[in-house]
Amino acid sequence: MTIHLLGTGASVSDVDRTTTMLAFEEAEQFFLVDCGADAARELARAELDPTRLEAIVLTHEHPDHVSGFALLIEKMWLLGRREPIPVYGPASAIQVAQTCFGAYATDRWEGLPAREYHEIPMASGELVFETDAFRVTSSPVDHPVPTVGLRVETTSGAIAAYSADTAKVDAVVDLARGASVLVHEATGHLPGVHASAEEAAETARDAGVDRLLLVHIPPGCSDDDLVTARSIFPHTSWGHDGQAVSVQSSEAAPLAPEARSIPL
Repeated sequence: MTIHLLGTGASVSDVDRTTTMLAFEEAEQFFLVDCGADAARELARAELDPTRLEAIVLTHEHPDHVSGFALLIEKMWLLGRREPIPVYGPASAIQVAQTCFGAYATDRWEGLPAREYHEIPMASGELVFETDAFRVTSSPVDHPVPTVGLRVETTSGAIAAYSADTAKVDAVVDLARGASVLVHEATGHLPGVHASAEEAAETARDAGVDRLLLVHIPPGCSDDDLVTARSIFPHTSWGHDGQAVSVQSSEAAPLAPEARSIPL
């Protein structure tokens, strides 16, 4: 499996990052998680054809995760997509996506792909969807609006987890158990809202993952934050926009600490 970090920034971030969005790819299939910015552009940068998107998962309703939904559907249509596109998310995220798209007059857009909406129940271990390449499950996390973290398993045996936006919470530990890679937000310590890099490292340690990638990074984070996180979980790195991360069924070589200063 390959995790494409299409964006790694918070709702406000520096000029090198756009909002956090991910694509998971396996056996020429891929799906998108969140679309707060121009997801079609970032998919193309990753050499993934937006018209071949298997599904869209919206982790929650906030603008930096949903506001690009209408643009993504428009671009997919203009690029030739005609097949329906499944869209999964908590009920509130689905409602926001429908409302945003419904604001546009699309009745004359001949061939516009149907959006097939599927509500994710707010319960632990819910099956989101399953294909011949992926099995995706979810659990609620700790954020001011209904939000789900994800566990992604492939038929090849690769396992990854994504925290979504959340304060430190045991649900992410459970999602990440046995995973090779945990992608975790690191906005900063804010109880009930967001987690710090240090707290993400504690979660990675407790889950027993091989690697931790930090995303949802706001301005002001420094290498000191990374040093602190690595003192708890050594195999921690900042995620970067455009980064492609290979996830094997068992990580043969954990990520070595980087000697250079890491750009933010």
